[in-house]
Amino acid sequence: MSRSAPDAAPPAASAAALPGQAERLLRQLEWTVIRRLDGLLQGDYRTLLRGGGLDLADLREYQPHDDVRHIDWNVTARLAVPHVRVFSEDREMAAWFLLDLSPSLDFGPPGQAKRDILAGFVAVLARLLTRHGNRVGAMLYGAVAAAAAAPSPAPAGAARAPGVDAILPPRASRAHVLHLLHRLLQVPGPAAAPPGATDLSHLLGTALGTVRRRSAVFVVSDFITAPGWEKPLAQLAQRHDVVAVRLLDPLELELPDVGLVTLRDPETGDQLQVDTRDNAFRHRFARLAAQREAALRESLARAGADTLELATGDDLLDALVRFMELRGRQPAKPAYRAPASPTVAGAAARAA
Repeated sequence: MSRSAPDAAPPAASAAALPGQAERLLRQLEWTVIRRLDGLLQGDYRTLLRGGGLDLADLREYQPHDDVRHIDWNVTARLAVPHVRVFSEDREMAAWFLLDLSPSLDFGPPGQAKRDILAGFVAVLARLLTRHGNRVGAMLYGAVAAAAAAPSPAPAGAARAPGVDAILPPRASRAHVLHLLHRLLQVPGPAAAPPGATDLSHLLGTALGTVRRRSAVFVVSDFITAPGWEKPLAQLAQRHDVVAVRLLDPLELELPDVGLVTLRDPETGDQLQVDTRDNAFRHRFARLAAQREAALRESLARAGADTLELATGDDLLDALVRFMELRGRQPAKPAYRAPASPTVAGAAARAA
């Protein structure tokens, strides 16, 4: 589905224009967002990355969210109260962005589609991290403009699953952030064919085989995907510090009364004509969307991933402040259970 004009497709950007576009966007974000965040961060790396370490810093009583592997059994036996070891964190740590660039991210108002929100979030966070000496890497899944750029070679020993178009090894430089942003700004031409349904399990499986050292992993997607992604996400969260950055648009949750409209799935090409004047249909759509929301949030929580929701129209600075507040809380990691994960188009079809 798209909130732009029917059958409208974004023009293909020329290779010569993209580097300049990436530079302008990053410079704009550096002035409007990053400079304002500097005062909020105040040098506290832990609000962005939770590093690992080997140096014992302290002992304290066990809390429900603590990793049981850090329990000090000798101290626990002496005091008869569970205690955990607290280690000093590494100042530098690698961060990986697992980016879903499938066509469903084109949904949203012009200039504020989910794809635009993804590019802004990644550019700001990657630049913040690299400025503090951390390295950032990325895996691009479903990049419709992958053919416009030479495929990036996978790191040694990494197996690239279907749909994973590029693996950018971690580096710490502004030029690397610009290269990543350049790849994100590539858009399909008018003749681009639907690539098929998204399957995030391919992206997450590739990350499991590629990211060996403990890292911060940001999974940025709208999570409109085939089922089966929950288990690899839980496995990834067991090894790494995982944040699921969920992109959404309000119209995916509730349809307005705009008369007879044709909904098109940009990933499969399937079309469905619905009458939004029908109150019963709109109520069924909202109910199915709410059920999917509840199932998705439960799956992310059970996988042990922190979740940040970014809606089209959100202020990026406010969203990142929410993110830093989120990093101040470490939720428990309950057992995994897989739910159903219908697409928005599927919810509309079921509501009809």
